[in-house]
Amino acid sequence: MTEDKTNGIDEPKGVNPLIPATELTPREIVAELDKYIVGQKKAKRAVAVALRNRIRRLKLDPEVREDIAPKNILMIGPTGVGKTEIARRLAKLAGSPFIKVEATKYTEVGYVGRDVESMIRDLMAAGVQMVMQEMQEAVKTEARKRAEEALLDLLLPGTGKKTRDPKSAGGPVVRPVGAFSINPGSGGGPALMGTAIQVGIPTILRSSGNGSKNEAPPAGELREVQDLPEPEELEAEAAPNPTREKFRIMLREGKLEDRLVEITVNQNLQFPAFEMMGGGMEELENSLSGLAGFFGGNKKKKLLTVSRAREILINEEAEKLIDRDRVSDDARQRVEETGIVFIDEIDKIAVKGDRGGGPDVSREGVQRDILPIVEGATVNTKWGPVDTSHILFVAAGAFNISKPSDLIPELQGRFPLRVELEFLGKEEFLRILTEPKNALTKQYIDLLGTEGVEIEFSPEAIERLAALAADVNSRLENIGARRLHTIMETLLEELSFEAPNLGPTRIPITEAYVNERLGDLAADQDLGRYIL
Repeated sequence: MTEDKTNGIDEPKGVNPLIPATELTPREIVAELDKYIVGQKKAKRAVAVALRNRIRRLKLDPEVREDIAPKNILMIGPTGVGKTEIARRLAKLAGSPFIKVEATKYTEVGYVGRDVESMIRDLMAAGVQMVMQEMQEAVKTEARKRAEEALLDLLLPGTGKKTRDPKSAGGPVVRPVGAFSINPGSGGGPALMGTAIQVGIPTILRSSGNGSKNEAPPAGELREVQDLPEPEELEAEAAPNPTREKFRIMLREGKLEDRLVEITVNQNLQFPAFEMMGGGMEELENSLSGLAGFFGGNKKKKLLTVSRAREILINEEAEKLIDRDRVSDDARQRVEETGIVFIDEIDKIAVKGDRGGGPDVSREGVQRDILPIVEGATVNTKWGPVDTSHILFVAAGAFNISKPSDLIPELQGRFPLRVELEFLGKEEFLRILTEPKNALTKQYIDLLGTEGVEIEFSPEAIERLAALAADVNSRLENIGARRLHTIMETLLEELSFEAPNLGPTRIPITEAYVNERLGDLAADQDLGRYIL
């Protein structure tokens, strides 16, 4: 099977590049999510099946693949139960272009603010960045070699290998021999002089000295041509420069990292941030950037250390090895086939049935604008048009004030899979404090450990913290697992303040310690005065 090679990137034919090399099964996806999120099995299974279906669809024939639409998901649950965390962890597992947006920051067309199409433009930007990083990684070896040569040229100007002039290569070499005149008529009129029309004769004719018609013209008409360099001279010219090679060794050993060099870098011009409806902002930005580049306004000389200059040169050389058009095409294909958009706070744009007029008109307008994007539309971006027909949309909202039925019926129909996330209680809080890789107890142990203060949570203390968090949520507004952050911060506030003066020491966090710090708050009926 033949392979296409573009700038050092190998691509075997017959393999769909959109299918990840390591395909996670739904069970494996759920297992990965379990490392960071406690409970919510239904939501995890729905997301895992949706991701797996993307891979299954890509393995079908193109005519069958086109008819299979993604099954968008609507996650319903109170704040702090893991909706956003599922989306964030999903982004790392998907290996696909992914963005998280809030529905509340969009406005209806005709109002000042961001239009809903900007979410697709942001997704496309994420896809371009992803493909760019992958291609830069593929050509990093060659880019490092070129960056090293560029650094040596900066450290030792004039020591680079000189390339032979292509005109001096083997074969006929043409040299000018003079001018001639043209007499257009025979009536004795003035002759028309040619404007320095040069006539060349190959130097290969010099070797024919047998008096034949191929013999070179007399010396008066043909200027002497310098002889080509001898093989010995070419070998001497190609020999490595000893000083340059010594600096190369020092450069690779890291002995020149702090030396200063002057390089010319490309400056990304920053324009004032303001919103425009539609794609006008992108078009204006492209025009301004192109105009600045035309006048050379994006070039600037900087004096940098070798270590910093190496990073810049590697990035510049990698960009030279990458085909920009190919990046756009690959990113657009990846976005259209595997892109995922997570729309949070979608309940905030729902319109309750007993309300009318006022800002609700704009909320319903945002729903109407989101509808064609979710159904399948073509959005113009600066990398080309993007079809949203096969992009997976995952929406989430607490729906504590409104209901999913308050959304317009057409938008409800575009989210056929609905998953209700469960409330968190004492048992879930106990697991959240101990099981995940990024458990709060582990975070505080690591943070205070940097000050030389070693803390250790007893099982009874952790159970008391979980019970206290559940109790506060039942009395006040239920904010889910976020309650643990306020509980833990209140518990360790004094210790965190005095930690720089205590270490090194070891402090056990027991149930008595928890009761001492939080007992008065737990006994007070109005806990809201102390714990948010």
